[in-house]
Amino acid sequence: MFSASRANVRFSRVASSYAQRLTMSTLKDEAPKRTPRLRTLKRVIYGTALLGATYTGWSMYRNRNPAEQKAFDPSKKTLVLLGTGWGSTTMLKNLDTDHYNVVVVSPRNYFLFTPLLPSCTVGTIENRSIMEPVRLLMRHKSREVKFYEAECTDIDAERKELTLVRRVDSEDSKGDRDPVKINYDYLVVGVGGTVNTFGTPGVEENACFLKEMGDARKIRRRLMDSIESAAFGDVSEAERDRLLHMVVVGGGPTGIEYAGELHDFLQDDLSQWYPELAKKIQITLIEALPNVLPAFDKKLIDYTQSTFKENQITILTRTMVKEVKEKSFIVQNPDGTRSDIPYGLLVWATGIKAQPVVDRIRAQFAQVQTNGRGLLVDEYLRVKGARDIWAVGDCALSGYAPLAQVASQQGKWLARRLNSLAIQAARENKTDVDVFNLIEEKSRPFKYSSQGSLAYIGSEKAIADLPFFNRNITAGGLATFWFWKSAYVNELFSLRNSTLVVSDWVKRFFFGRDISRE
Repeated sequence: MFSASRANVRFSRVASSYAQRLTMSTLKDEAPKRTPRLRTLKRVIYGTALLGATYTGWSMYRNRNPAEQKAFDPSKKTLVLLGTGWGSTTMLKNLDTDHYNVVVVSPRNYFLFTPLLPSCTVGTIENRSIMEPVRLLMRHKSREVKFYEAECTDIDAERKELTLVRRVDSEDSKGDRDPVKINYDYLVVGVGGTVNTFGTPGVEENACFLKEMGDARKIRRRLMDSIESAAFGDVSEAERDRLLHMVVVGGGPTGIEYAGELHDFLQDDLSQWYPELAKKIQITLIEALPNVLPAFDKKLIDYTQSTFKENQITILTRTMVKEVKEKSFIVQNPDGTRSDIPYGLLVWATGIKAQPVVDRIRAQFAQVQTNGRGLLVDEYLRVKGARDIWAVGDCALSGYAPLAQVASQQGKWLARRLNSLAIQAARENKTDVDVFNLIEEKSRPFKYSSQGSLAYIGSEKAIADLPFFNRNITAGGLATFWFWKSAYVNELFSLRNSTLVVSDWVKRFFFGRDISRE
């Protein structure tokens, strides 16, 4: 009887174990199987990530380990690029140096990504993140490219000779500053423009500009000087109000973006570190025209003005600055009356005029070069009246607005035309080809294709006026702000710059802007 009971227990255990295995097998059969589409998607994601990491690694290695370059070839023509702005640098990037001996002349040894310059004035982006060393681009060309960190002070178009003066910023430098002369076969003038004060008294002495990296540093120092001075306890209320009044003259994209960046700096950072002063800071934007951003759609203008109103940024339109003094400036109001307004910081962002070297070129062809704003060029970007000289960018009066994308397209177009003509000459075994005249016979005229306009207006909002077939699409807000960011990251000249800018944005998000003063 005892044995029968033990046998029954053993049988029940076996039966229970079999039932459990049967149940698990049934559940396993009923579980959802991974579909081929999910497996394919997973493989695509992994493959894309692997390819991206491989390309990034290869780009970094190639950037740090450029190939050997060919030496200058005496049989090739010498092409000199004046400037390292949008037009000249884009041309250098696209030019095939197998066909020309290329020389770059500029007082600065880097390319500056100017659309993000307002962000550097308040520490949203670090200065060097938008500076691309020109020698980095030069070192990756197939043939050696010479660079002179100098300013071109004179051009003898008849003798094809340039006069250079070495530009030294350091007071301790003991380098030779005597003029140096070099010759060229072809010359591309891309020196851009300089700030236009319209003859307003006191602007040069008392205002800050926003065109070069040195200007951004100066604005940042003066901004922090005003705030720290206002923090002293013995400062009168009137003097404190003056120090905390920040003025922007110019309602174009540069002025609008700086006002937006300044507002963000005030709200996100100064309100934390200077809570009592932050409430008293005033931002005023002055524009002589009836509206700000005259090149944008009316809807975007209204959206910008309403955003500025929400951000307590005062906009004074139809108002002209007549004089800038050390602590105040005089404006002419819409009704014709004049007012004396105190300020702590005044940023002048109103437009450009021709560089001195451009005026010297114009003087040699005075009968043809009749416009004082720059060099008149034909539809092939050839300087009118001159021979073997082209002009690109802001210094070239080609009928288009002085925009970065215009200069960039001009530089790319001219580089490709010169490459094409050189290749064609090599195929035909021609050694002495008149490229300057042949470009008209073998090429279509330059035509600018607008890629639209973007501007940041503060509070993580941006506006966009983009072409779409035969009409324009306008947008503004947070989504446009992220589009603005992605567009500028994509436009940066190198992976290095893109990485630095993105890391600056991430750093600002987590740690805020740096308020220290250099």
